[in-house]
Amino acid sequence: MLELRDLRLRRGAQVLFDKANLTIFRGDKIGIVGRNGCGKSSLLALLRGDLGADGGEYSVPGKLNFVSVSQELPHTESTVLEYVRSGDSRLMAIEAAMEKARAADDGMKEAELLGDYDLAGGYTAAARAAELADGLGFAPTDIERPVKQLSGGLQMRANMARALMSRADVLMLDEPTNHLDLDAVLWLEGWLQRFQGTLLLVSHDREFLDDIVGRIVNLESGQLTHWTGNYTDFQRQHAASIQQSAAMAARQQREVARLHSFIDRFRAQASKARQVQSRIKALGKLETIATYQELEGFEWEFAAANKLPQPLVTLDRASAGYGERIVVEGVNRSVNPGERIGILGRNGAGKSTLMKLISGALPPSGGDRVASPDLIVGNFAQLEVDRLDARDTALLALTRRVDEIGVRSQWDEQRRRSHLGNFGFRGDRVFEPVVNFSGGERARLALAVLVAERPNLLLLDEPTNHLDFEMRHSLITALQEFAGAVIVVSHDRGLLRSVCDQFWLVTDGAVRDFDGDLDEYATWLEKRGSSASTPVAPEARNNQQTKPREDRDKREKRKRGAEARKDLAPRKQEIRTIEASLAKLSQEREKLDKEVEALDYTDAAHARKVTERHATLKREIEQLETRWLELSERLESQDG
Repeated sequence: MLELRDLRLRRGAQVLFDKANLTIFRGDKIGIVGRNGCGKSSLLALLRGDLGADGGEYSVPGKLNFVSVSQELPHTESTVLEYVRSGDSRLMAIEAAMEKARAADDGMKEAELLGDYDLAGGYTAAARAAELADGLGFAPTDIERPVKQLSGGLQMRANMARALMSRADVLMLDEPTNHLDLDAVLWLEGWLQRFQGTLLLVSHDREFLDDIVGRIVNLESGQLTHWTGNYTDFQRQHAASIQQSAAMAARQQREVARLHSFIDRFRAQASKARQVQSRIKALGKLETIATYQELEGFEWEFAAANKLPQPLVTLDRASAGYGERIVVEGVNRSVNPGERIGILGRNGAGKSTLMKLISGALPPSGGDRVASPDLIVGNFAQLEVDRLDARDTALLALTRRVDEIGVRSQWDEQRRRSHLGNFGFRGDRVFEPVVNFSGGERARLALAVLVAERPNLLLLDEPTNHLDFEMRHSLITALQEFAGAVIVVSHDRGLLRSVCDQFWLVTDGAVRDFDGDLDEYATWLEKRGSSASTPVAPEARNNQQTKPREDRDKREKRKRGAEARKDLAPRKQEIRTIEASLAKLSQEREKLDKEVEALDYTDAAHARKVTERHATLKREIEQLETRWLELSERLESQDG
């Protein structure tokens, strides 16, 4: 049992919460919610001992194993399988002791430890680690790769799998779905439902919370409150509590007015002195009932596009891929204003390839893509968030974009500041640099920039990553009212259900209509043998024996392995990053080429600085080009 008593926690001058009381029992599954910046991650840090309280008490009984997902990218030579397996610290300690006994030629000790090794599930640990990696979307070919060679997203998945491998008494997950796609989210959901330890889950994914937790801790306005039930239950109870508080506050205000009226009326009458003093004491004893202070929300919408051509874009027997490898082929689709399309498909099936084909970022390798001359594509993905210049202020980031699209004359500073205010950047916050922003704030800024472009086709790839509940609701509302077309890839089922009126399924290199809903999609995954439907049974710390999983059908496993090899997302992501870096470095080199030609070598210091930078640029470009070629060749040979 973990217990907080009258706890106070600050971040600088800001009080995150005060007089907080909370008891957490073994086996509790608790969702921690609240706006970005309210202190959710700080609460987790306090509970695991990384932060000290500024007041009150926090008690932990005995020795508990607190496990959280590392946010640091693991630059290790270990393979994914080795890295995930190393998350079982108890097993690692037994193996180290066995190695020590073996080195000392202590056969009796080694035999004793072999029994411990068996009880700890040592003989099935590699299989368990492999299934965790598989469930979180690793292709079979990636499991044997060094972790440091993976993309940032896959490295974070490796951290997640390693945490799940541990024997946690208390498992702490902070926005675990941010780096996952829908099939991995469904798998993780099943795993956490079976987890026998205590779970503390920070998430803004409504359905994920609803399906897992039985209690909610809400951080709001410097207060920590706890509620029984899932997130939907909490919303209902919270709304009722707000109404009740408002009614109580109104009654209290009427009582205060009545007491003041009596005091003012009879203060001067000696015969009423005792009654007046009694009323004054009663007034002093009244504790003010705080009324709910609604926080400033986000009020914005997608401005009407200048034109809405029919159709916006058409794919006619279009194919797309990388090199000789075709990812999707024979695609016949038209996109029209007003359509709301959700893209479904297993990890690596080609969802991102289809999005790039539609946007024009990837030309068709066969067939045709016909876009209206009036098509304006608005892309929103993590890549757009990452492209924000960390040195820019919010105002400068928006200014740069309106300059690029040639509408600066329509966007004076007042309009730009007002626009940013709709996304939560108010007052002097517009002058803060991006480097100081949280992930959620950067995502909001990228959205603000996108809205200024007035697109008529929105291509959204995991748009809710890092967004809190309020901003997600605002985004959903804006998408529902958007006059253009929306195509979205997302693990957020709430977004998909609220926005999309049709689904396209990418599977086996083809794109077809999916006539069911998301529950039927989960069933489809199960029938396809997806790991999303067969979560590994998690181990609590006190489990004494790991039960081996039943062997899967070999033919089905080979089929899944072949399909899983289609998982090209990490490499494609790295290629996109390299291409962006090459474009930037090449521009700089072109400028330096001219500067080198015009160098005045009488200024030796300046000449040395320019030539050294020129040589460094050349070396960096060569290294990136080598890596690009290596990745491209791997993509082409993936099927081999």
